[in-house]
Amino acid sequence: MIMTAKHSDKPCDDFLKWALPRMDMRWEGFRKVRGQVCKRLRRRINELGINSFNDYKLYLLEENDEWQVADQMMRITISRFFRDKYSWTVIENQILPEITTRALENKRPVRCWSAGCASGEEPYSLAILWKEKILPAFPGARFEVLATDSDPFMLKRAVQGCYIHGSLKEMLPELKERAFSLEGSFWCLKEEYRRMVSFELQDIRKELPDGPFDIVFCKNLVAMYFSKEMAIRIFREISEVMRTGSYLLLGNHETIAHEEIEEIDIYNRGVNIYVRN
Repeated sequence: MIMTAKHSDKPCDDFLKWALPRMDMRWEGFRKVRGQVCKRLRRRINELGINSFNDYKLYLLEENDEWQVADQMMRITISRFFRDKYSWTVIENQILPEITTRALENKRPVRCWSAGCASGEEPYSLAILWKEKILPAFPGARFEVLATDSDPFMLKRAVQGCYIHGSLKEMLPELKERAFSLEGSFWCLKEEYRRMVSFELQDIRKELPDGPFDIVFCKNLVAMYFSKEMAIRIFREISEVMRTGSYLLLGNHETIAHEEIEEIDIYNRGVNIYVRN
């Protein structure tokens, strides 16, 4: 039997509620994206010649390597340049000037980490903001951005730096014109901005880059998709690679059990920005 999208979501929802806890993920984080996840799962089930989600459960129990395939299918990327506009206003007007002043006083670069960077819109937004808005006010300041993700396909797209028009719809027109060139139907980021960002293949559940960092972006990833226990562990590890007085940014609709992570305090509740105390 070929499974198609006309089937009820209930078999898929039941499967996700069974599988996600076994992957240290939380069902609540998948409610908005489960349609896309279920579409991927159905496609995989058809590829394997399996008849149902119940049979796929048995297949996962018998074939341990299939869990890695399932894990990749759970990753739904929704990313745009300068997504969550107000948070970028706070970054531009408050956070970057503060940490840049501190970095200049200590004769070191500003170091930033974008975790779960997907196809690069977030770290490239930071690079554009730095070059166009911050550097003119702080001549001589140095800047480093490290972007990590566990999906090699997404990282390949990030390195290429070419995007459809919809990915740029929240950008100011003047920034778009300065930073991008139109190549066919794609807007491609100019080399001078691309070279400001380094990309690495890394799964935040298993390893973190070497710090210390002045800003850590961890939006729509740990707090949204992982179990509370795993999220607390990862955020504690993240706090260890943050400088004192550095900032952690989450997605606008995420929550973090910050009271269980002693090193992190609320900086701006409205846009989910935290500070390393």
